[in-house]
Amino acid sequence: MKHLLPLLLLGAWFTVSSSRACTNFIVGKNASVDGSTMITYAADSYTHYGYLNFTPAADHPAGAMREVIEGDTRRPLGQIPQVSHTYRVVGYMNEHQLTIGETTWGGRQQLWDTTGIDYVSLMQIALERCRTAREAIDCMVQLVAEYGYASEGESFSIGDPNEVWLMDMIGKGPGKKGAVWVAQRIPDDCISAHANQARTTSIPGYKAKIKKNQPYGSNNDGTVLWEKEVISLAREKGYFSGSDAEFNFAAAYNPFDFSGLYVCEARVWSFFRRFNDDMDRYFDYATGKTFLATGGKDAGEPMPLYFRPNHKVSAQELKDCMRDQYEGTPLDITTGTDAGPWNSKLRYGGLTFQYDSVPYWYERPIATQQTANSFVAQMRGYESAKAGGIFWFAMDDAATSLYVPMYSAITDIPECYRLGNGDLYTYSPTSAWWLYNIVANWVYTKYSRMKPDLDRVRQTWEDRFNAQVEVVDQKVATMTTQEAQSFLTNYSINAANQSCDAWRELGIYLFTKYLDGVERKEDNGQFVRNPYGNPVGPNRVSYPASFQQTIIDEVAHE
Repeated sequence: MKHLLPLLLLGAWFTVSSSRACTNFIVGKNASVDGSTMITYAADSYTHYGYLNFTPAADHPAGAMREVIEGDTRRPLGQIPQVSHTYRVVGYMNEHQLTIGETTWGGRQQLWDTTGIDYVSLMQIALERCRTAREAIDCMVQLVAEYGYASEGESFSIGDPNEVWLMDMIGKGPGKKGAVWVAQRIPDDCISAHANQARTTSIPGYKAKIKKNQPYGSNNDGTVLWEKEVISLAREKGYFSGSDAEFNFAAAYNPFDFSGLYVCEARVWSFFRRFNDDMDRYFDYATGKTFLATGGKDAGEPMPLYFRPNHKVSAQELKDCMRDQYEGTPLDITTGTDAGPWNSKLRYGGLTFQYDSVPYWYERPIATQQTANSFVAQMRGYESAKAGGIFWFAMDDAATSLYVPMYSAITDIPECYRLGNGDLYTYSPTSAWWLYNIVANWVYTKYSRMKPDLDRVRQTWEDRFNAQVEVVDQKVATMTTQEAQSFLTNYSINAANQSCDAWRELGIYLFTKYLDGVERKEDNGQFVRNPYGNPVGPNRVSYPASFQQTIIDEVAHE
């Protein structure tokens, strides 16, 4: 198995960074094809049920309180005062096209707390209350300063139609209010990414003294912000002892272990390599080879936080990047003996296993089977188009799913995407999450044979939705705001329902075609019958030659 990595060094290095392993990509407005800012997010968890969050805009009376419920567990955390007006939120994009994504990196366990406001609630409350990325940063840091931070270390992608930011945050320890954090604006002509590993290193423009009228530190042009104790707390806890200029946030608060590289940074590398011709130089870093070769003393040259891509990025490219499984690299998850005869991406028992007391690691690609849902947020911003932002939404594994347009202006969401329409233990025939999972899990059984059939259907629908964007813009441009909202709501709901109908038909087709391990014969997309209308015999497809050789080698050694 050329890509299965054995680890001969044991210890605390080799722990998975977090139970939730998500991926975010970030694109500045001048790095995109159409001037949009873009953020992607995959909610990857075996315990998370896929649905589309929706919160209507609302006015609230004086003295109203807002419940804070932990996003991952639904544990009540308390109440905070409500504001007079909250904005409409579709998924993680609000009516002003403010969008927030995240990835959990855990970090120093001594700094975790269970009281205050959790990361999911921070995101949701900021979306309800803020119009811009900077307002959202202010809101989030004020909330944790006043109520505490009830989560592990997190990276947040925060963007509006004009700016995109990456923010790393971790608490100050049990019973202590606030959090230490650094937020950096990604330049307009650049792209960035994070995947369950803190990516902030130095703090450009750092000054220890903060003016009395400023709530936090800032460089000269306001593109780098930091909490005032971000370095002093690291010194107090013994995480750092150098000069301010030598400070490295990730090294202090989320020092690299092997999984932080091979499981996390490798996903960032795989995204970056599509837009930078010089990414091969970081392969040994991103896969942990340098880390292992130095006995864990040095991870090697880190990848940049952001860079200017070699071409402008489209929303469709980001959808395809969310489907990445390391194809075309030594890490390709669909190759090797462990992928079986039909190149399955599934690996049983988790990311690691032990054999003869030696631990082995599998790759962890961007597209993974435990994804609950994912999105590509396209914050277009131009006011002439009342359609506003597009929240491209997909259920389950992005590699086997379809991104459907949900517009930021909609006032209702499809029934198939609703919370409460089924759950992890309750099947619902009207749930998109269940429908996409059923199709995907059938495809996994003969991945290389079925995936091309799925891809053709998916590409047809995504081409159709992409082509309709300009038509939708033109239609709503002459409508009143209320008319546009009604039109876009109906359009988005219909798009979701049509996608579910298409996937239901696809599932039936794939089940019929590949029933009992054979392939039904086709002619121009129709199953072949004899002149009397009776089905003809199927194709009985043999194992690939490489797998046949494995069988022969096994028999020869008996």
